[in-house]
Amino acid sequence: MEKESNHHHICLCPLEGIINIIGKKWAILVISIIGHHGKIRFSDIMQRLDGISPKTLTDVLRDLGKENLIHRESFAEIPPRVEYSLTEDGRQLCEAVIPLIAWAEMRDSATGHRCQASCQGETGPSMKTKAGKSAARSRAKRQCS
Repeated sequence: MEKESNHHHICLCPLEGIINIIGKKWAILVISIIGHHGKIRFSDIMQRLDGISPKTLTDVLRDLGKENLIHRESFAEIPPRVEYSLTEDGRQLCEAVIPLIAWAEMRDSATGHRCQASCQGETGPSMKTKAGKSAARSRAKRQCS
């Protein structure tokens, strides 16, 4: 006899294409950084991502651009200037990962992990309270505006 589940069936088919892009190591971090800054240059993204190589960042940006998650704007200047921003789909993705960011912040807080020096996070109420969870969501939400 099969046990009845309270969970509804969720079709995962729409994730199949996009998961190959956003599931890469740096993709969600890049989306979050761009979302937090509005428009940002390549070198500024590099500074905020400790350990990423220029080639890897270039590849991630190219993949995110192909999926219409980010917009690349080139300026006809010397030296050349390129800025990255989120598309509407990218902003929606950034908003969609807010619960994940809040959960990760709550989990790190509960286990005693601290943000790296390169993270410009804020301190707030303890993550063990409703107020703390709400504060984490608010901080994460500001990243995508």
